[in-house]
Amino acid sequence: MNRRTFHLTLLALILLASVLIVAACATPQSNAPAPAEQQQSQPAQAEESKYPPEMDAWLKEAKLGPYEETPQNWDEIEANAKEEGEVVVYSASSRIAKVADAFMAKYPEIKVTYFDLGSVQTVEKTVLEQDAGLYNADIVTTGGSGQVIHELLGNNRIVNFVPDTVADEIPDEYKYPVLVRILEGIVFLYNKEAYDQEPISNIWELTTPEWKGKVVIKNPLASLSNLMGVSTIVQHADEMDKAYQDFAGKPLELHDGVPDAGYEFLYRLLDNDLIILKSGSKVAEAAGKPGQTNPPIGITSFTYIRYNESKEFVNDVMKDLNPVQIIIYPTYTAIARQAPHPNAAKLFTAFLLGSPDINPDTVLEPPYTEGKAADLLWGLAPYYEPGSKSPRNDVPLPKGGEAWDDLEGWMVDPDFMWFESPKVKDFWTQYAGE
Repeated sequence: MNRRTFHLTLLALILLASVLIVAACATPQSNAPAPAEQQQSQPAQAEESKYPPEMDAWLKEAKLGPYEETPQNWDEIEANAKEEGEVVVYSASSRIAKVADAFMAKYPEIKVTYFDLGSVQTVEKTVLEQDAGLYNADIVTTGGSGQVIHELLGNNRIVNFVPDTVADEIPDEYKYPVLVRILEGIVFLYNKEAYDQEPISNIWELTTPEWKGKVVIKNPLASLSNLMGVSTIVQHADEMDKAYQDFAGKPLELHDGVPDAGYEFLYRLLDNDLIILKSGSKVAEAAGKPGQTNPPIGITSFTYIRYNESKEFVNDVMKDLNPVQIIIYPTYTAIARQAPHPNAAKLFTAFLLGSPDINPDTVLEPPYTEGKAADLLWGLAPYYEPGSKSPRNDVPLPKGGEAWDDLEGWMVDPDFMWFESPKVKDFWTQYAGE
């Protein structure tokens, strides 16, 4: 071997050795597949480390979350709840007072302390207290899909609990990720005394001169349910665009700075002297008070149709409106993080959903908050009225609420609410003041 060949061979051996050393020492790529056993163990490890230590200890003691028993031992839950002696409820609904009274009548050993806060303040109070290390609440029940799913559940501020007494009758989309205790909807109300038929057939008519200053709504900035309503209209921009073309017979022209048909509807509605009130009940009154000759249309919760009975209003729901007749939003219920009375919270949650003895053939006669009906409906009784719907498939609709199944609607999307509704709020704020 001559000297030149020897040097080339030596150099090749050195290069080969270097490559082998680098390969042996290299860190495996993060996207490399893990062994099968390791892949299977990852979800369990993630579940165990999901909660802070003090919350995990509370979950274990309370038999909640990953420590929940199957089946649930309701004799034990009720006995422990009576020992706890209290349940603290943060609620977005004033009707929680009636639920509290009914619960204490059934379980006199347990005191209900409730806070009627409205949807915005229910979330705010929960967050502020927990951030300060205060865990006062047992139950948090409110609307506001984005806030509940992302702010509360996503930050371990609440724990989902589904009573197995009626779980089989509730579709999965109403059980997870957070239990829905009642479904309600935003609708378009008109005065059936003043109008012998539905006064409009297309939602875009509300932006025309004929309806200038004759549409009322509760301020969406002060109500998560109403914010869900206007945000869902924005979300369905394609349907709104088609509805405009159906109405006008021509393509929609957007104003400067308005991104799509959903926002354009809000822009034109606000520009048409929209009347913005502080209360949904005031919206129902403005639209449905009898004796009016030229009443406005009200955009508000379907539940206010109940005032036709209690206050002799004459509202009706528009059932033939393009492109939407109802925007459905959930009211959730969950157990608050590190609740001081977790068993009472479980019992209260089951009470909210009604007796498991109800079935589709059950006949419920008003008044629903008294007598046989109340004995079956439990905490559902104050909400069992036209415009509300139980998440349970086996609970019949209340009398006067049959229209629910006939209305074409859009369901509120929690992700859209969380990520996009702040933009809707900004848009509303910008143009509502002009």
